[in-house]
Amino acid sequence: MKTVVALDTNIWVAALLSKGGACREILRGCLRREHQPLMVNALFLEYEELLTRKEVLARCLLTAAEREILFNAFLSVCRWVDVYYSWRPNLRDEADNHLIELAVAGGASHLVTKNLRDFRDAELIFPGLDVVGPEDFLQEVQPCRH
Repeated sequence: MKTVVALDTNIWVAALLSKGGACREILRGCLRREHQPLMVNALFLEYEELLTRKEVLARCLLTAAEREILFNAFLSVCRWVDVYYSWRPNLRDEADNHLIELAVAGGASHLVTKNLRDFRDAELIFPGLDVVGPEDFLQEVQPCRH
């Protein structure tokens, strides 16, 4: 059974800048269709902007063509979600609220981020949605792998 997941952009940054690690393994799992990543317009725009950041590109291990191929492959396995209800204000960093909305609207079991501190003091708690770091996510879903 696929794990439905919302991935923060910092997971992509870490995956692009390292040769291995949990973030890269999560992207591999998505591409192998072990996890079902969710996508919404706001997150898509964040990902696109991320792929043009000079500080990221300077340290990235992939060429521009390889990044584009990877991003398109990732998008091909994403499930696009319509968000009809805003859960705001919820987080102290307004820029992260759309991730909660995506996760709730898409029925995600996990929101994976390297920035857990911004999600700790949420005003609203959504049962069934775990906000976890990449290593914890992999530990939780590892028994589900084939």
